[in-house]
Amino acid sequence: MSPRKKRGKKKKKYKLKTHKATAKRFRKTGSGKIMQTKGNQSHYRRRRSKRVKRQFKWMQEVKSSSLKKRIKRLAPYLKR
Repeated sequence: MSPRKKRGKKKKKYKLKTHKATAKRFRKTGSGKIMQTKGNQSHYRRRRSKRVKRQFKWMQEVKSSSLKKRIKRLAPYLKR
C-alpha cells in the first residue's frame, strides 16, 4: 500500500448578497465614483419649475465617506 497524501481542506468563500434596493439607487462610474439618483422626483411635480424638473434627470456624486462605506458593504458588486 502506498501512503496517501492528505490534502488540506480549502475554506469555502461565501458570496456576499447584494442589497437590491441599494443596487437600484446607486451606480458606479468608470473612474470608481458612486453616483446616486435624486429623491422627490414625482411628488408635487406640477408646482416645480422646468429647470428643477430637468435637474432630476441627472445623478449626483455621493460625497459622504461614511455613506460610501455603507453602500460598498450593501452592494459589493455594484455595476459600473
